[in-house]
Formats: sequence, structure tokens, C-alpha cells
Amino acid sequence: MTKTLAVNAGSSSMKWQMYEMPEEKVLAKGLIERIGLKDSITTVKFGDQKEERVLDIENHTQAVHILLDDLKRFHIVEEFSEITGVGHRVVAGGELFKKSTVVTPEVLQQVKELSALAPLHNPANAAGIEAFMNLLPDATSVVVFDTAFHTTMPEKAYRYPLPKKYYTENGVRKYGAHGTSHDYVSKEAAKLLGKPIEETKIITAHIGNGASITAVKAGKSVDTSMGFTPLAGVMMGTRTGEMDPSVFPYLIANDSELKDAQDVVDMMNKKSGLLGVSGISSDMREIIDAKDTNADAKLAFEMYVDRIQKFIGQYLAVLNGADALVFTAGVGENSVPVREAVLAGLTWFGIEIDPAKNVFGVEGEISTPSSRVKVYVIPTDEELVIARDVETLKVK
Repeated sequence: MTKTLAVNAGSSSMKWQMYEMPEEKVLAKGLIERIGLKDSITTVKFGDQKEERVLDIENHTQAVHILLDDLKRFHIVEEFSEITGVGHRVVAGGELFKKSTVVTPEVLQQVKELSALAPLHNPANAAGIEAFMNLLPDATSVVVFDTAFHTTMPEKAYRYPLPKKYYTENGVRKYGAHGTSHDYVSKEAAKLLGKPIEETKIITAHIGNGASITAVKAGKSVDTSMGFTPLAGVMMGTRTGEMDPSVFPYLIANDSELKDAQDVVDMMNKKSGLLGVSGISSDMREIIDAKDTNADAKLAFEMYVDRIQKFIGQYLAVLNGADALVFTAGVGENSVPVREAVLAGLTWFGIEIDPAKNVFGVEGEISTPSSRVKVYVIPTDEELVIARDVETLKVK
């Protein structure tokens, strides 16, 4: 028996689970939210105990120290040497990494260099990896890439309509993200459908602070909403999603605060989306609380829903229909109003929802028996996938 820590660091969060392996027994789990924002929230659950604290956590390195201190404080481990493996979710692997890999100094440097493909995530991922390796030098560290699942996309889906040299010489193409989540929930949906994964067509909607929609055919990604970087696709917490690229030079020429392309990219990554439109928050819970009295919050909610509906519609076309639509991740799993609003615009496709099932805390099917497309809420478990990959690479 060994203890493996699976770490899933998002742009403003760090979700983790401690496993006893190879039994896959969860010893403890936790979530650190709102990293970099005032009143960050850290939650630890183990056994029948739960602690939640509100702190100001400035960055992911500080979050790692808090996480490890909590493991000792609650006697989940007595010594850090008990942790023999740490698996890290990394968003962008580019074309360098098509499967999970043991961390070496070279691999860590490559993760940093790939930050151009995921500017909100890879730097945070790398900082977390370094912090864990400094505190747990004897543990096997493994990186699990979000982009790996999407390497099955056909060229017609991942290529951009640019001159070929920009792909062959510069690697400009669609890479996608959230692959570990899309992979996990599509397999779980196939089980609920009672069909072999090879016989299914499933649309997976990973909707959190970052969000992406994926068309999965026969268990393989055939198209996904995020692109060259996680800035593309649907509108998100602080990210624009799809934009006309002509906006970039226009803003540089007409806004004195935006000096160059990097300034525009930073603004579109960090100050846009729900935050930019509402002017109050990137957190969907706060948007929903405000939307009945705040016109900007209402518009942010409506735009968010609109973009999700459009990508689901695209992928119903890509797949020529679907067996199931899956909601997962923070908003997808927990926001009844978002699910209700998204699905209200998809009834033409034969999607019928049972309001009695579409409630907070639901897991499983929320559609009616007569719905042409089954709709499921499936909590993602990227951490289990990560832990399994760590175990596999430790054995090797």
C-alpha cells in the first residue's frame, strides 16, 4: 500500500485527493478556491470530518504549503515520506506530450515553455509542481496532460484555415483542454447508457471557471471548443471565449491602456468573461445572486448560456446526433439555473428535462424517459485518473 496525492490545479483553484493505492481508497480530499482573490476558501474532508476556512491565498505556491500543512495537522499523514507519488494535472502539453510523463527537470522546463498555450494554467501548474517537489523530494512526480485526450481529433478539426507553414513551423493548431475530465465522464456516461463506449456518441460539457465542450465518438475526442489555448471556445469566468481576431489590432490602436498584443491577451484571459461583462464577479454563484437586480449580471448570465448552447448545437451536427449530453465540473454539476437555461434552448433536438430531477446535488440522469438525448450530471473525477497514471508510471 502506498499513498498518492492527485492534484488538479485550475487557474484559480486547487482540487486534490489523497489515495491509498492500488486500492484506490480515498483517504482525504480537499479544494482550495478563489486563489489570488480576497477571501479564498480552503476545504478539507476526511472520514466524517470537514473543515472549511476563509483565508487570503495569493498564489498556487502558498496553496501547496497550506495543503501539506493540513495533511499533517489532521494526521492524514504523520510524515511526508508516506506520500510516494504526486500526480499533477497540466493543461497544455502541446505536441510534445501525448501521454502522462514522469517529471524531470527537462519536463518541468518544457511545461513552463508551453505556457504560451495556457497562460493562466501552465505557470500555476509549474509553480505547484516545483513546490511539491521541494517539499516531497522522494515522491515520484507525474504530469497528466489535459491535451492528451484530444490528440485523436481529425486534422479537419484541429487545423486552422491558415497557410500550412504556421502549423508545420509554429505548431498553430487546436489542442483543447480538460481532456482528463472529458475522458472520465464520457466513459461513465457510456456505463449509464448501458452501451459499450465504442458504440456511443456523447457531448461532454465541462463547465467551471474554465469551460469546454467536447464531441466524443466511440470514446475518442473528435472536436472540442478550446483551441490553440484555453482562451478559445465558450465564455468563461474571466475569459472571452471565441472572438473576432480583428478586435486585437483595433483595441491596440484605439485604447491607450493596451500597448501591444500581450496586453490584449491578458485582458481577454483575466478581465473578461463573466467578470468583464458583469463588472462584479467571475463566480457564477455571485452572478446568479445579482442577475435579478443587476442588468449587467443578467446579461453576463445570458451570454454565458448562449455560448454553451451554440457549441452543443455544433457538436450535435459534428456527431450527427448524440446518445447523451453530460454536465460536469463546478458550474455544470452544481448550478441548477445554468443547466435549466442551457437545456431550455435545446428542446428542438428532442431533449426533455424532468424538473424534479434537475435539482442541486443531483447525480445521474435528469432527462425524462422519452428524451431523445439522455442528459446526465456526472461529477468529474480527474483526480482518480491522475492517481491511476501515477501508479502505472511508478510500477514502470
